[in-house]
Amino acid sequence: MPDLLIELFSEEIPARMQARAAADLQRLVTDGVVEAGLTYAGARAFATPRRLALTVQGLTAQSPTTREERKGPRVDAPDKAIEGFCKSVGVSRGDLEVRDDKKGQVYFAILTREGRPAAQIVAEVLEAAIRNFPWPKSMRWGAGDLRWVRPLHSILCILSDEAGAEVVPLEVGGIVAGAVTRGHRFMAPEPFSVASFEDYAAKLKRANVLLDPEERAGQIWHDAGNAAFAQGLELVEDQGLLAEVAGLVEWPVVLMGEIDAAFRGLPPEVLKTSMKEHQKFFSVRNAAEGGQITHFVTVANRETADDGATILAGNRKVLSARLSDARFFWENDRRIAESGMGAWLETLENVTFHAKLGSQADRIARIAALARELAPVVGADADAAEQAAKLAKADLASEMVYEFPELQGVMGRYYAAMAGASAEDVAAAAQEHYAPLGPSDAVPTAPVSVAVALADKIDMLTGFWAIDEKPTGSKDPFALRRAALGVIRLVLDNGVRISLKDVTGKQSDFVVLDIVSNKHKADEQADALNAARKYLAKARATTNRNMTAISAAESAVRELEIDARNTVNEVTSALQNLKTLPVELISFLHDRLKIFLRDKGVPHDVIDACLAMPGADDLTLLVKRAEALAAFLKTEAGENLIQGFKRANNILTQAEEADGVEYSFGPDAKLAETDEERALFAALEREGAAISSAIEAEDFASAMRGMASLRQPIDGFFEAVQVNAQSQIVRRNRLNLLHLIRATCLQVADLTRLAG
Repeated sequence: MPDLLIELFSEEIPARMQARAAADLQRLVTDGVVEAGLTYAGARAFATPRRLALTVQGLTAQSPTTREERKGPRVDAPDKAIEGFCKSVGVSRGDLEVRDDKKGQVYFAILTREGRPAAQIVAEVLEAAIRNFPWPKSMRWGAGDLRWVRPLHSILCILSDEAGAEVVPLEVGGIVAGAVTRGHRFMAPEPFSVASFEDYAAKLKRANVLLDPEERAGQIWHDAGNAAFAQGLELVEDQGLLAEVAGLVEWPVVLMGEIDAAFRGLPPEVLKTSMKEHQKFFSVRNAAEGGQITHFVTVANRETADDGATILAGNRKVLSARLSDARFFWENDRRIAESGMGAWLETLENVTFHAKLGSQADRIARIAALARELAPVVGADADAAEQAAKLAKADLASEMVYEFPELQGVMGRYYAAMAGASAEDVAAAAQEHYAPLGPSDAVPTAPVSVAVALADKIDMLTGFWAIDEKPTGSKDPFALRRAALGVIRLVLDNGVRISLKDVTGKQSDFVVLDIVSNKHKADEQADALNAARKYLAKARATTNRNMTAISAAESAVRELEIDARNTVNEVTSALQNLKTLPVELISFLHDRLKIFLRDKGVPHDVIDACLAMPGADDLTLLVKRAEALAAFLKTEAGENLIQGFKRANNILTQAEEADGVEYSFGPDAKLAETDEERALFAALEREGAAISSAIEAEDFASAMRGMASLRQPIDGFFEAVQVNAQSQIVRRNRLNLLHLIRATCLQVADLTRLAG
């Protein structure tokens, strides 16, 4: 069985595309050869800045010959039907066989497909893969029609076994496949031939190319860590940057330099972000200087005679220019922050958050009002929460955040402290209120940060619900699903007890008030519209009419009419949405909660059973109930009790439907005829009260233990007692007893919603 080796050699492939491209090459080739009848033992793809490579081991040398029978129309069918069948299977009418069938004689076509050599199949598959490769962006070059991410220079494609290597005959866009490749662009540019994957990888390494991106990343991290350790420093971990840099070099050479002392006064986040975004440098900190970033690590793509001194000097020069810009932004921002950030807050009045939801300043006012209201619930000081909310987004107008948007919040913390924030937790809220941004992101625990973070996300949800911009299918342009998950995690991780229905209802009122406040804009539009109409009427009545001015006035009138209608429509729509907004939004949050809890092992039907209970908009209470029920159902007592409950519920439901009455009157223990019946009466009287008390105290674990103790008397009742007794008095009493079972069990959750 031969092994296949493919290399597509080109100009530099963007680092962000390499991993996906390698996976796509492997998928396209392996799926293609399998579909053509070949099998293989294993495959692996690699990527460097200048090449995609694929090795497929244990490929079968030839596809098998296949024979397939296709049943056609009857012999006496119309000629057009028979000719259509022949055309569909690719045979002539004379090649058809006649066979007896249940409905008479019918035609059969025997399709034999001869096996083909692997080289022929690989050539077809690889050409199709190259021509249809799913690059995010591609280009053409020269006079050909071939598209690739960057100009493609050569194709290496060989099949090798014990007898040697065979070049697969292939030509794509004027490029003929061969067994030749090249090494490092500068250090070993000469071409060389290879005979197998092992030979290929070894010769590439000798030609200063590390084929495996994981090996390149590992070497970079090892060498950089050693360089930092040698000087008593610590390399700042950044796996994303490491993967990107590994995609920028074929022969990584680690160089470490020192940051000019003039820039060390910048916040470490600024230094790290500036070096990462502009230069792809790793940060190195000095523990002896309080963790200050004092050095950087850059990765060159070649070895030099001066051991990288020239490269390092050039990088330091460029870095100094970049950090000079950052220092300029920092110093300008500090002046504004130390004066109270008033200039930024004024700027945000003219920054639109959303055309229908007003400015960033409008949104900050809503968040501040809600944060103040939430503060007592989360244990925060109301004044501190309001102050934190007003300052939290001021850094959006700063020069540093404009240059580095990823520093929003981080810089806000520095600037809020400079602005004289009354406490550290107020400044911290500027950074922490954005969290959590994802399922693995840390959740704020400081009360002020929790209040502002909840207010921020609840305002986001209510605002976009009010203007009917809800997530649909896979589209969620405003990240509302992420905001909902953030609310859920903030509430659950901090044990917050709030009625989300009340909170979202009140906040939606604030949102709609802001939308309705646009009426002043409608009034201004109405005044302008009237003025434009008067001018237009006067212009039309003038003897020496200026047609250009009249045309411009007519256009202005039309635009003003459209704007006025749009404003009125927005307000009307928001008022209509206000009626159903809290219910729809809570339903959306519940859907996100189901997904969140499903990943934690709580079945969806358990959540549905708990959602039907009062207080379901209190997520902490809801989850506490659901987790207790889920744990109970995993026990033998829980499984058996649910079966007993369903049996009681089914019998009772059928009897009520048949009799047309509701058996909900209190059963009388004096009418019990058996010991099992009396034991059930006693258990329900004892445990029913205990379960009610436990649920009132929100002690769901105790409530579940009370439920478990009902299992045996309910089982004993159904084993020994016939509910539909001949005596109507006894029958009614027993049906009322079933109702008591149902009512007692339904105190915990709506067990009728459980699956199975």
